[in-house]
Amino acid sequence: MPSIQSPLGALPARFRRERVLIVGCGDVGLRVARELRGRVSLRALTSSPARAPQLRERGLLPLAGNLDDIATLARLAGIATRVVHLAPPPGEGEQALWWRDPRTARLMAVLLRRSRPVSLVYGSTSGVYGDCGGDWVPESRPVAPRTPRAQRRVDAERAVRHFARAGASRASILRIPGIYAPDRVGGTPRDRLQKGTPVLAPEDDVYTNHIHADDLARAVVAALWRGRPQRVYHASDDSQLKMGDYFDLAADLYGLPRPPRVPRDAAQATLPLMLLSFMSESRRLRNDRLREELGLRLRYPGVREGLQDAPR
Repeated sequence: MPSIQSPLGALPARFRRERVLIVGCGDVGLRVARELRGRVSLRALTSSPARAPQLRERGLLPLAGNLDDIATLARLAGIATRVVHLAPPPGEGEQALWWRDPRTARLMAVLLRRSRPVSLVYGSTSGVYGDCGGDWVPESRPVAPRTPRAQRRVDAERAVRHFARAGASRASILRIPGIYAPDRVGGTPRDRLQKGTPVLAPEDDVYTNHIHADDLARAVVAALWRGRPQRVYHASDDSQLKMGDYFDLAADLYGLPRPPRVPRDAAQATLPLMLLSFMSESRRLRNDRLREELGLRLRYPGVREGLQDAPR
């Protein structure tokens, strides 16, 4: 992690310590906390009182609040010098808000009320680009979301940028592809392979992108201190794999049968809509900014290295 320069000036040491708030402290948020523990004061927003003991055990001060109720968020104003926002937008059930992320809007409104954080990192998705036909995609490519889920992320990105401009804060947006790790629930392709879920035939297959959860946590920390103002970064590894090749590689590493290959029309007739949406978008993310601007050296530059760490 880069050396931490306190933004709090010449205050007494007990007040100079950086205060990092994690909103959406799930698996990746806990990994971010592990990277920062002992170096900063850590807080986490949680809507579940049952999670408080786990958060304390990981070195975080739990703060009760719910992104769906702005009245519960008032205590977040001025509480942190840096903020990590990893909470997802509302789900598909809120049809009236199919294109918006009111949770991010509420959080940004509260953070603007008092002393603003020096930096904020928002975890978005590479799905904001839609289908790119397998092209290499730089961060400067215009967004073209094709699903309500991706459109809500675009709305959240806009709210984050507005917050940064209004509050003179430095915001970094990480566009994140598929996350995996051997100790992450659902974080390896083993379950899907064991179910025999098919993948597309080679002529119909799409490029996918990946990031190990530990590398993602390190990217978040790097962006908190090194990210340029209002900058987008691809939090993606160096892999160049189509989806079927990814699962073939995993099957070979795990000693499992390779998944069946089916043409696209057969997949559309049998597979769930969510899975089909991933099979309908093909792109390869450039990660030059991640390496050159954030100075991040990936521990798992390819999925082979990350999957080989998974228990057999």
